[in-house]
Amino acid sequence: MKHDKGKKMQIHCYKHNGKIHRIWEESYLLEETEDYLICGNYKTKVIENDGRSHRTKEPAIIFFYKHNWFNIIAQFKEYGLFYYCNVASPYIIDEETIKYIDYDLDLRVFPDGGYRVLDKNEYKYHKKIMNYSKELDLILNKELEKLIKMKNNNEEAFDKSLINHYLEIFNNIRNSE
Repeated sequence: MKHDKGKKMQIHCYKHNGKIHRIWEESYLLEETEDYLICGNYKTKVIENDGRSHRTKEPAIIFFYKHNWFNIIAQFKEYGLFYYCNVASPYIIDEETIKYIDYDLDLRVFPDGGYRVLDKNEYKYHKKIMNYSKELDLILNKELEKLIKMKNNNEEAFDKSLINHYLEIFNNIRNSE
């Protein structure tokens, strides 16, 4: 079932053991295709698993994928366009909520195009205590390589003109409220 552009949705991030990790209270649906879902948010309340909360500081455009094991967040910070990419399960939608499982490995991309893989030790730790299978480990590492290749080729979410297009859609939706 396709959802309407401009629809407000929550985002729930889980860990492999099924426990909630983080909740974004509101995100606007910008587009839904056969392959991905694109959302935008700004100053959204984020609730951590320990109950602490904060608000996001900058506009963000988020790509959730149906078949890829990652999601990509483009962050429009004061110092340029940054990306925070999570190695994560493909998303599902449960009523008004986008849900996925976070697998710790992250890719941080800087405005100059440089990048860094983050949280390798956290990944190793959770892989051990949550018993990630060898098959899952292989999938996650291949998907990280695919994500880096997309970044290097400026594909999809890494195409700045596409990101700016979705930022314009997001701003139009916010301004029409």
